[in-house]
Formats: sequence, C-alpha cells, structure tokens
Amino acid sequence: MFLFKLLCEIALKSLGWKIDTTNPPLKRCIIIAAPHTSNWDFLMMFLFAGAFGLKIAWMAKSSIFKEPFGFILRKMGGIPVDRRQKNELVQNMVALFQSDYMVRLVVPVEGTRAYTQYWKSGFYHIAKGANVPILPTFLDYSKKRGGFGTAVNITGDLKADMQTLRDFYAPYKGKFPALSGPIRLREEKDLNFERK
Repeated sequence: MFLFKLLCEIALKSLGWKIDTTNPPLKRCIIIAAPHTSNWDFLMMFLFAGAFGLKIAWMAKSSIFKEPFGFILRKMGGIPVDRRQKNELVQNMVALFQSDYMVRLVVPVEGTRAYTQYWKSGFYHIAKGANVPILPTFLDYSKKRGGFGTAVNITGDLKADMQTLRDFYAPYKGKFPALSGPIRLREEKDLNFERK
C-alpha cells in the first residue's frame, strides 16, 4: 500500500498537481466528486485516492463495466449504475454503509461530464439515510490543486445544506469550466436561481 501511495504522489507531482492535505479524509462518508467536466477526472480520482492512501467505493454508469475491464473496475471499488432502470439505489447504498464499518462512497453528483441544470440528489438521500457526513472534494484545474473540504453533516434543512456546498465549490474550476452547471437539486424548486 505504501508503494502504491508513493507512486500516486509521484504521478501527481509529475503532472504538476499539488496535494492539499489541509483536511484529512473521514473513515465513513459520502464523497462528492465535483466539478466533473472531463474524462481526466476519473484518473485524477484514483491518483488522489491513492495519494491519500484511501480505499474507496465509487458509482459510475454501467456501460463502462463491460468486459474485459468490468471485473477489474469492480475490484477497484466500482459500483455499476444503470440509469435507464428504476432501482433502489439509495436503499442499496444505505445498506452498504450499514454492513461495512469503513465505507467511503464517491458519488458523481452531476451524473455527466456535460452541462446540466441539476445535480443528482441521491448523494444527499444516501447520506441522510445512512447518517454519514458529506465530504466535498475538489480538483481545481486552474491551480492544479486537489484535496478535501470540511465534512458537511446533514441537518435536514436542504436549502442550508446545499448552500454550504455552493459556498465550498464557488472558487474551484473544472477542466472545462463552461461545462459546470449550477449547484442545485430539483428539490430546491422554490429557490430563485438565474437561468444560465
């Protein structure tokens, strides 16, 4: 594990990235992966997880789990999600937290690399149902810096909790900033947002 951690650190430094160690990661949490605007984000997630010495579980669209790489991706913590089918994803992820003491679940809240008006709300409901905090992460391509924010404990006040996340992500830029949409959930319909 130490060798892998070292290799990830070397890889990040060779790419010009800085590892922000201000906030250490938690043992049990929902990790938000945002902003997600490039395929590079996938590789960077693994490099930063490795540099921090983290074992993570992560959700991604089921199409990337096709053979021959599907088995390898699952071994790396991947959880395939079929977005075409209605399923009990939130309940299944809550059950995962209840069955394993140390779980860090990475959720791509935007659900796509393309511009989107809304984040997927599953991360919020999983955190609430499993009674675990949300840990925001950042990949700031403008400064080539990545790391963790401070944990957000779900209060039940959706507006306040989402505003905390909006404030956190305000200064960070994805690889393609034009593809970063507003940070909001469909459940926040009563808030007044400007259309972009």
